[in-house]
Amino acid sequence: MQGTVRAASMLLISATLAAPVAAAESPAPAAGLLALPAPSASPVLAPLPTIYPELEALYMDLHRNPELSLHEEKTSAKMAGRLRALGYEVTEKVGGFGVVAVLKNGKGPTVLIRADMDALPLEERTGLPYASTVRAKNDAGVEVPVMHACGHDVHMTSLIGAATLLARAKDRWRGTLVLVAQPAEEGGGGAKSMLEDGLLTRFPKPDYAIALHDLPLLPAGKLGVTSGYALANVDSVDITVYGRGGHGSRPESTVDPIVIAARTVLALQTIVARENSPFDPAVVTVGSIHGGTKHNIIPDEVKLQLTVRSYKEAVRDRLLAAIA
Repeated sequence: MQGTVRAASMLLISATLAAPVAAAESPAPAAGLLALPAPSASPVLAPLPTIYPELEALYMDLHRNPELSLHEEKTSAKMAGRLRALGYEVTEKVGGFGVVAVLKNGKGPTVLIRADMDALPLEERTGLPYASTVRAKNDAGVEVPVMHACGHDVHMTSLIGAATLLARAKDRWRGTLVLVAQPAEEGGGGAKSMLEDGLLTRFPKPDYAIALHDLPLLPAGKLGVTSGYALANVDSVDITVYGRGGHGSRPESTVDPIVIAARTVLALQTIVARENSPFDPAVVTVGSIHGGTKHNIIPDEVKLQLTVRSYKEAVRDRLLAAIA
């Protein structure tokens, strides 16, 4: 069963669905990844051309109608409806808007395939006919543009494609499939919420798990293979720089958090450059800085948002300790 599941799911990641950020020409393979042609000889994949138009339409619909983390109500309903129509036993609202679909097919291993559903607060400028024009309020109540810029629309389409092919090929495998549509991947809380809601206790516990992820650096129709790590772990860090606000014409009477924040951003860059071994890859990126409301007012605080990435637990601990 393992080979069947892997072929059905992995091919659909990059069969010909390309994320909208992909370049017009096929890019070179990402560093460290070996680009291999997607498998096509498996009988399980034979029906793919017949279901592809429906998958493409699903992809475009998902891309056109993205939802932010923890707000994937309509997206999860679409996933649940399609999986239920394929004959899976579907449970909704697992850890929020999470969806779990189970297909039992005799004795054999339990394989979990997971895809994420949430989109990003980003304005789409691709000019595609199915580009997102959605705007929604984030958790802070601020209206923001919304876009599937990280390929989760491809991941969900891949999951439905794999679910369709495997449901049609039940005579070729034995075991149990557990398909997971995960909410709130971007903030990191969706997986935790699903686990706390009994993902591994209420449903069959997997012997093997496959997490789908596309990569715009690889040409469509290729699979990326690498020895060791393919992707890094990630931590999201929030920093609040406190000062003492006042009028911009009298900075000497204030403690300016904007200046402190600017120094902090520069100091954070030395963590990787001067405190981490060059043999241990790591990233500390400041992705957001917000402070102040007007030209002539020095604010009381500035907020920074960081993404921190590494491969080794010891490196992760060292990075977070250096930030703290």
